[in-house]
Amino acid sequence: MSMIFFQIAALLFAVTIHEAAHGWVAWRCGDPTAKMLGRVSLNPIVHIDPVGSVIFPGVLALVGSPFIFGWAKPVPVNPRYFRNFKRDNILVSAAGVSANLACALAAGLVFQLVAATEPAWAGSIFHGPMQGLAMLCQSLVVINCVLAVFNLIPIPPLDGGGIVSMILPPQLAMSYEKLAPYGMILLIVLLATGVVGQLFRWVVIPLARMLLGL
Repeated sequence: MSMIFFQIAALLFAVTIHEAAHGWVAWRCGDPTAKMLGRVSLNPIVHIDPVGSVIFPGVLALVGSPFIFGWAKPVPVNPRYFRNFKRDNILVSAAGVSANLACALAAGLVFQLVAATEPAWAGSIFHGPMQGLAMLCQSLVVINCVLAVFNLIPIPPLDGGGIVSMILPPQLAMSYEKLAPYGMILLIVLLATGVVGQLFRWVVIPLARMLLGL
C-alpha cells in the first residue's frame, strides 16, 4: 500500500512539472496565456484532471498494473504570440518531456546516493525515512520515464506529434495534423493491442534501470 502512495504522489508531481514546463517555456517564448491563467505553477491543484490525474492512475494501481501513468489538464498555448513560430513550438512541445527526464535523472541520483549510504543508516532511527525516500525516488524515476516516453509517441496531440508537425514540410505537416481528432482513438488502439506496453518494456525499463544504477 505504501508503494501505491508513493506512485500516486510521484505521478502528481510528474504531471505537474510537465504542464508547468510547457507553460513556462511558452511564457518565455512570448505567450502569456498560461501565466495569466496561473498555470506556470508547481501547485498540482491547478493542473489536476480528475480523470487523468486521479481516477485513471488509481484504477491502474488497484488492478496491479506494472506501469502507472496519467495526465493533467493541458496548458493552453497560443502560438500567435511566439517570436519564432516553428522554433518556439518545438521548444514548448519538448519542454514537458525535458522536465520529466530532468526529474528522473535527479531522482535517480538521489536513489543511488541513498543506496550507497545504506550501511550508515540501516538499522538506525533513519531507516524508515531513508527507505521511504528510496521508494519515492524509485517511483519518480519510473513514472517520469513513462510520461516522457509516452509523450514522445509521434501522434497528435501528444508532444511527439507537435514536434514532428514542426519538422515536416508544410504540406506534409498539414496532412499529418489532420490526425489530431483521431489521436486518442489511435492511442487507445495502441494501448489495447499492447504496442505501448512493449514500448515501455523496451525503452522505459532499461532507461529507468540505468538511472537507478541497477
